[in-house]
Amino acid sequence: MAVPLVVGIDGSEASLEAVEWAADEALRHDVPLHILHAAAEDHDVSDLVAAASERARKCAPAVRLSNEVLTEDAASALVSEGRNALALVLGSRGLGGLAGLLLGSVSLAVAAHADCPIIVVRGGVEPRLGRFGRVVVGVEGGEGSGTAVEFAFREAHVRRCRLLAVHAWSVPVGNPGPPGLSGYALQALDRPPAQVLADALRDPEQRYQDVPVSREVVEGPARQALLEAASNADLLVVGARRRHGHVGLQLGLVNHALLHHAPCPIVVVPQI
Repeated sequence: MAVPLVVGIDGSEASLEAVEWAADEALRHDVPLHILHAAAEDHDVSDLVAAASERARKCAPAVRLSNEVLTEDAASALVSEGRNALALVLGSRGLGGLAGLLLGSVSLAVAAHADCPIIVVRGGVEPRLGRFGRVVVGVEGGEGSGTAVEFAFREAHVRRCRLLAVHAWSVPVGNPGPPGLSGYALQALDRPPAQVLADALRDPEQRYQDVPVSREVVEGPARQALLEAASNADLLVVGARRRHGHVGLQLGLVNHALLHHAPCPIVVVPQI
């Protein structure tokens, strides 16, 4: 049996938009879509589940649908469900969130603790419908973004679209280097930023030779570089390291900012 794509619903418009996006995504990957509602209080949600199912069928009539209602904490239920899911899809805002929050508390909690990729459906109609024809992936130094890069290539492949790989870097604070050495030259003493990007893309480029790839090396904050790149993208993909000795992911300041402000759907992919 194929591993499903799971989408969480709570009756908010944001969660129903997530259902529509997830239905299209399930078809792209030829997997079932599982609609999940979980809440600590037991009440009749049959109309809610029926409405979500109808939205999914309207967007993707051929999608294989199932649904489930659980009486337990929503974040815990979603994290548990994610252990056997291709990915978890969530809306950017929930019914219970405070008006001042840019991201629902359930979505943020799930993003910090799930074992599978988390997709938060953000942005307007154009990126949700895939009209830009571009996936953006953030590439870190080291091994933190390897799984995210693989995920991004696969998405660009199934979408038949372009991939933009972005690596942002800056000279470490308190390390001015030799007099007269430029920032790029200083960074190159360790490992040239362009080489970081090339190394990260080498293997997946060989596996996905049909995906057109462009590269962007930016000197400056990763948050700003990725938000700018995502302004005309259908999907933004970033990686997250696992915490040593703790349950969940190390989202970091950049991922927190992107989850709150991304102009398009964003995927947080755990490092394997």
